Amino acid sequence: MARPVLDEKTLPRALRHLAKVDPDLARALKSAGKPELRRVPSGFGGLLRAIVGQQVSVHAARSIWLRVEAAIVPMEPGRLLDASDETLRGAGLSGAKVRYARSLATDIVEGRIAFDRLDQLDDDAAIAMLTQAKGIGPWTAEIYLMFAHGRPDIMPGLDLGLMVAAQHLKRLRKRPDPKRLVKIAEAWRPWRSAAALLLWHYRRTMPDWSAKEAKS
Repeated sequence: MARPVLDEKTLPRALRHLAKVDPDLARALKSAGKPELRRVPSGFGGLLRAIVGQQVSVHAARSIWLRVEAAIVPMEPGRLLDASDETLRGAGLSGAKVRYARSLATDIVEGRIAFDRLDQLDDDAAIAMLTQAKGIGPWTAEIYLMFAHGRPDIMPGLDLGLMVAAQHLKRLRKRPDPKRLVKIAEAWRPWRSAAALLLWHYRRTMPDWSAKEAKS
């Protein structure tokens, strides 16, 4: 049986399901509208791009990634390993991200991360495979699986934007911690990835909070 995928065809069905099971998500969908489904390439390039995007703005990540793409041609693990640290830093990678990129490339070359096996694994096993590489934690692995592989039932519990959106949408006194966010999201199975997309979209349309409301 083929693994379900979150794509343009299944997203409307996922959103209808979420609106049916959770009135708060129904309200978010009505006020914010349908979220955009973004996809990134799978494989080495997609995972490297996730590393590049860690702890920087979307604009900065896009700018750095364009320079990395220009420096590593073709975008393959062996080519990155052949590049000098100076080349990688010149493309905008920090010293830590240079080490993470090399760790990822080495794990792929040596077979510890195998993209041809990834789609055969369940979510937990896929995350375990990806997080073997230095610099790839659960959040990075989850984001990659959502946007590169269309995994439909991922909830990145460590994502601050999701915590903020859930607090506002659910009218919670305190911002939920990762454990509570994941618990809330249990009701959204088997489309938690679609719920995350909706929450991110809702977060961008939220009215400004007072300092008191936004305080965690």
